[in-house]
Amino acid sequence: MSYEEIKSLIGIPKKIYNELSKNKKVNTFLKMSNIMAVGRLGYNDHGKTHSKIVTNNAIKILKILYKKGIKPSFMKDCKGSFEDSLVITIMGAYLHDIGNAVHRDIHHLHSAYLSINIIEEILKKYYDEEKAYQMTTEILHAIYSHSEGIMSLTIEAGVIAVADGTDMTKGRSRIPICKKCYDIHSISAASVEKVIIKEGKEKPVKIEVILSNEAGIFQIQEILGEKIKWSGIKDYISVYAKVEKEKPVFEEINF
Repeated sequence: MSYEEIKSLIGIPKKIYNELSKNKKVNTFLKMSNIMAVGRLGYNDHGKTHSKIVTNNAIKILKILYKKGIKPSFMKDCKGSFEDSLVITIMGAYLHDIGNAVHRDIHHLHSAYLSINIIEEILKKYYDEEKAYQMTTEILHAIYSHSEGIMSLTIEAGVIAVADGTDMTKGRSRIPICKKCYDIHSISAASVEKVIIKEGKEKPVKIEVILSNEAGIFQIQEILGEKIKWSGIKDYISVYAKVEKEKPVFEEINF
């Protein structure tokens, strides 16, 4: 993962991303998230690497939507700038899973309350109090609604939910596989070779998933598909999958 979108950041978004990546509390929560989710439950990675991948992919999806004329919610509802929406997306994506450090159950809620002080402390360095508080609520909404079953009500939140679902390549299952934690989550993730996010023709965003075997269909339907379903931006997303192996059950499929 090259994290091209993260590397392209400039100005306040870049400063805030750098603060998050170096923050001792954030890094500790992410480390503990993997101890809980991977070490104790045998789940896929929910630590710093996952946060970086989701952040990178969320930035990419937000940029594509904006380029296609879909205005982020903070711009539309609060008269913010695209840079403001980018900051909301970066912070929400980076912090969305830190609640796993408390427990996997309702981790989205744990992530929200663990994030409040971190978010406010950072935002107040760059914005006046009212705007910092406005952006805080938008970030908390994105964190809270990234889980299935909770509808995302802003573009930024929907982007984060979908980006969360795109982190499903075999690299994410490396830790549990090494620990011999074999379940449908780790096995199906191990079959996903590549996820490509690009501009689409029929819909603004096209997500291409390259599989080594058919087990990856679980990741697409049950993980990414559910994220898209509750994202509030499903009308803007198309998914294409292809198995690259000899005599597959299916050659390619559209969802």
